[in-house]
Amino acid sequence: MVLLSVIVVIGLYFLLSRSLPDYDKTISVSGITSQVEIVHDNANVPHVFAGNDADVFFGLGYAHAQDRLWQMTMLRRTVQGRLSEVFGPRTLNIDKALRRFDLYGAAVKSVEVQDARTRAALTAYAAGVNARLQDINNAALGRGAPEMFVFSNPIAPWRPADSIAIIKLMAVQLSAHLEHEVLYARTSLQLDDAARLADIMPLDPSSGIAALPEYASLWPGAEFPVLAAKTDTRQDPLSPFQKRAFAGASNAWAAAPARSAAGGTLLANDPHLGFTAPGIWYLARLELSSGGVIGGTIPGVPTIMTGRSASLGWGLTASHMDDQDVFIEKVNPDNAGEYLTPDGYKPFVTQKSIIRIKDADPVTLTRRWTDNGPVLPGSHYNLGHVTPSGHVASVSWTALSPTDTTMSAAIALLYSKTIDEALEAGERYVTPSQNLTLVDQNKIALKTIGAMPRRSADHESKGRLPSRGWIAANRWQGISPYSANPEFISPAGGLLGNTNNKTVDRPFPLHVSFVWGDTQRVHRWRKLMQSREVHTRDSFIEAQLDTVSFTARSLLPLIGADLWFTGESAPEGTPERQRQRALQLLSDWNGEMSEHRPEPLIYAAWLRAVQDRLIRDQLGPLADEFPHPEPIFIERVYRDVDGASAWCDIKLSSPVETCTDIARLALDDALIWINERYGSALESLRWGDAHQATHDHPVLGEVPVLRYFVNIQQSTSGGDNTLLRGLTSGSGEDPFHNVHGAGYRGVYDFADPDSSVFITATGQSGHFLSRHYDDLAQLWRRGEYIPMSLDPELARAAAVGVTVLKPVAE
Repeated sequence: MVLLSVIVVIGLYFLLSRSLPDYDKTISVSGITSQVEIVHDNANVPHVFAGNDADVFFGLGYAHAQDRLWQMTMLRRTVQGRLSEVFGPRTLNIDKALRRFDLYGAAVKSVEVQDARTRAALTAYAAGVNARLQDINNAALGRGAPEMFVFSNPIAPWRPADSIAIIKLMAVQLSAHLEHEVLYARTSLQLDDAARLADIMPLDPSSGIAALPEYASLWPGAEFPVLAAKTDTRQDPLSPFQKRAFAGASNAWAAAPARSAAGGTLLANDPHLGFTAPGIWYLARLELSSGGVIGGTIPGVPTIMTGRSASLGWGLTASHMDDQDVFIEKVNPDNAGEYLTPDGYKPFVTQKSIIRIKDADPVTLTRRWTDNGPVLPGSHYNLGHVTPSGHVASVSWTALSPTDTTMSAAIALLYSKTIDEALEAGERYVTPSQNLTLVDQNKIALKTIGAMPRRSADHESKGRLPSRGWIAANRWQGISPYSANPEFISPAGGLLGNTNNKTVDRPFPLHVSFVWGDTQRVHRWRKLMQSREVHTRDSFIEAQLDTVSFTARSLLPLIGADLWFTGESAPEGTPERQRQRALQLLSDWNGEMSEHRPEPLIYAAWLRAVQDRLIRDQLGPLADEFPHPEPIFIERVYRDVDGASAWCDIKLSSPVETCTDIARLALDDALIWINERYGSALESLRWGDAHQATHDHPVLGEVPVLRYFVNIQQSTSGGDNTLLRGLTSGSGEDPFHNVHGAGYRGVYDFADPDSSVFITATGQSGHFLSRHYDDLAQLWRRGEYIPMSLDPELARAAAVGVTVLKPVAE
């Protein structure tokens, strides 16, 4: 048995290792006109050189397929709604949702509207991917990835539309307004006191936007069916649909030469997405006719999404622009195939779509569209809870555009040398909306890019609640001009930045959004930026890695105001004594969310328990939709803003509880949970034991034994509201696992561009037997970086291999 086991292990290793890329080889391929050289530096970052730009994009496609073929095919299958062909009924609901949106169909149509340079890049990139597929087939290279042995479905050739579709898939991950509208409506229906809605789902405190109507007032006498079962497309690791808290975040800041110690512009960027193994980011350098470009790419997409050239740097943060609206459509009671429009009833546009399912019969899906967009069933996004009987819900969304020129904007950015050229390129960007932070040799700028829906000033819910689709004033009036998007160029203070905070305070309909991603990190960022007259690359790195929680510093004095240093001494082993020890630790704490300290865990557990105590009695099961403490809500309650302290009284109990009672009870709840999970020795707790960064393989990460090889877990500092953001899961057995954060970090110094640095959270390879699968992970965890240089000789020094692609002789 031992011998047989050894033989099996050796055989498996041989089969799986066949797909490990050989970076040091020369092959002849068709589809190029010049020799392509891919130099893999000592961190396995490919530097692609060729005789023309098309062949450079070909080389990038080949490199992506070398290292991330499985990831690319899964991204494509996901956006196509074809996961069930591989994984069976488990992913059927994900496929149904994506088929209804038909993002891939919109991507196919969008190919023709790209400019000639972009179409050439897409075609060349696809040819590079397909050349790697051909190489795998010809040389029997283990199907290209270890996962292909378990899931052996054929791989279709790569097409230009596939790359555009992956950008649209990113819009799925970064968009949360649809879910937020539904939750806002559900919460409105649940609360007895409508005034309390402004507490639990608050606007940014600096907002001057007027109150919105109660959702029920739009539907006098209507019945809202509560579904016994709902379709949750967010739980599966393969799902691109995110809970609203995970819908995208990021940091970016820039300094003008006058605020830089070395006299050159500075830029730091760390986009935040859900953690996976491998991560979504892939580092690369392209040597184009306009010069070298280096930064973070997404496998499947032929461009540098965030990075720099010799003269321009750019970074992305989620803008949280309101680019989605839910419409409630009235179905004709006499003809279920029609819906009401401002001009009367009109037939739904319908289309059949067949979903093939592994080991099961195929399912035929009937897709329906209204003028406003695709119709979604009530089981998706909990829409059934807010859709009156006799109605259906549809969705307007900029990502559904069949004339999406986002890819052309991204390619044009590669060739831009100045901020003015980059801003011009951004006009073609459609989705997902981003804040584009730019620096060139002389100035800095920030511009919101992406299509901003134009809404009527008479819109009845202002886009924050689902609205009636047959009222003309509720419908989109097209797209606002690019000039209406927020823009900041060369500010007088010489500093620009965004932590997903509110960027403008404009009245509806030019408000950009009701829902911004950050009200907390921006305070710490402002303090760090203004505490120095001039900045350096290292001070930008310090800010990027900062773990001090402004939220902890501001909320702890509020919720513990009547608990600090009060009460009589209690004997050891009693709850009172444990509470006193916890309060003593927190009173001496500076708010730093260090992985090595106990206070962050006590604070995080207490805050979580406080919110649950405040909302559970009024919201019931709906409280589960608020898994992360909302700092503004808790502050409103403990400052009694507009009567918000009413949340402290538990409605179902006879006594009238105070906010101090809730704080004390919640602290006891938190300590009981900590004692059961980590023990009663508070001083020996480590935040990092709870705040493990979980880079899990979306498919193999749950397989016994194998998960220890494919998942990457690390003790980390930071938290939900620190600049070194590590958003916690908020639910389950490990509510403080770090599941969403900076998968890429880059800091660019244009006083000495080759001193710029970057890093990703895992490694370059998607092959778990490769040493490059996780070789960057520990550097990332420790806050270290690797050089981001355009010096070709530095790339060749200690390179792990050079792949040479030669054109096939005619």
